[in-house]
Amino acid sequence: MARAIVMVIDSFGIGFSPDAKSFGDEGANTLANLATEYFEQTGKKINLPNFSSLGLIAACEQASGREFPYLGQAPTKGAYGFAQEISSGKDTPSGHWEMAGVPVLFDWGYFTDKKNAFPSDLQEKINGATGFDGMLGNCHASGTQILAELGEEHIKTGLPICYTSADSVFQVAAHEEHFGLDNLYQYCQTVRAELDGLNIGRVIARPFVGETPADFARTGNRRDYSVLPPEPTVLDKLHDAGTHVISVGKIADIFAHQGISEKTKATGLDALFDATLKHIETAQDNSLIFTNLVNFDQDFGHRRDAVGYAQELEALDARLPELFAAMSKEDVLFFTADHGCDPTWPGTDHTREYVPVLAYHNLVGSVNLGNRQTFADLGQTIAELFNVESMSYGKSFLSQLNFKS
Repeated sequence: MARAIVMVIDSFGIGFSPDAKSFGDEGANTLANLATEYFEQTGKKINLPNFSSLGLIAACEQASGREFPYLGQAPTKGAYGFAQEISSGKDTPSGHWEMAGVPVLFDWGYFTDKKNAFPSDLQEKINGATGFDGMLGNCHASGTQILAELGEEHIKTGLPICYTSADSVFQVAAHEEHFGLDNLYQYCQTVRAELDGLNIGRVIARPFVGETPADFARTGNRRDYSVLPPEPTVLDKLHDAGTHVISVGKIADIFAHQGISEKTKATGLDALFDATLKHIETAQDNSLIFTNLVNFDQDFGHRRDAVGYAQELEALDARLPELFAAMSKEDVLFFTADHGCDPTWPGTDHTREYVPVLAYHNLVGSVNLGNRQTFADLGQTIAELFNVESMSYGKSFLSQLNFKS
């Protein structure tokens, strides 16, 4: 029985989607715009020989009708296409749930007031339930910005830093030593319960270390507390049918730990990649390895660092041959993304974009998968690959891979 590896390059859009105007994102293109910015700032073309051989550049050009500076080659050994999101938002849970076959067709709850984000009655409920006298922040902010502004006050007062963004999220930053990691997790669990009824997608624990703004740094002990998907995802169906479902990175948190058999946490691109390789080397047949590469989003997309994003992509590309070598002849590897986060775009929010759909298997030549009408095509393909009940959304492209389980 085949194994599947799904790697999500978090925030890696390849061109604004048809509904981008309603999100204020018409013109966004994470890959093309960061490659252009990289060339303008460094004089170097982004070098993606392995991704381009899988069809990434071709997919981006097909999705957006744009050319941009790069070093690479024409597709030679992968299936490639681009997928459009049908979920109502451009957030992390929506993108991941949809790629697992369950689009989010309802509206999330949001905290829309940028300066006084959380209503006073909600603050009172949270303070009463957690035993704290108050909270710092209460606003829209980036994670690095709010640490610089409030990190020292947090250490002095002991009050948690609470903030949000354009996503459906309640984020809590706290010092690992002065506040305590377990205390942060407990605080977030309590907040999660107090948000019932508001339809807020995630509460995120954002631990950090350091003593001054000059050395404050978030750690890899982040934890997400998500609501459950509205119906069983392909992960649930696989798990119930006996497939070993392995989460690497924050996947388990995004799916509220449902449909997960084993989970591995890691910090940084290399550590996440190494953990994935280890599972490929040791996982039994009939396994799904599902990895989220969060650093593209949190370290470069939201921080609007086009050069850093480009360099991280080159670093990932350089390691792809290790993945190819570790796979058996029956394994199939997928690359995709959950949304865009164009580092050249105004603001710090996600961008509504097509995402790449790349598949690698022991096929001959390349296959153009074209325009996939929903991220759920991936979930439907995985359902067919593992011979479980089909999903309600999505169209499988398994037959185009010439792959039989």
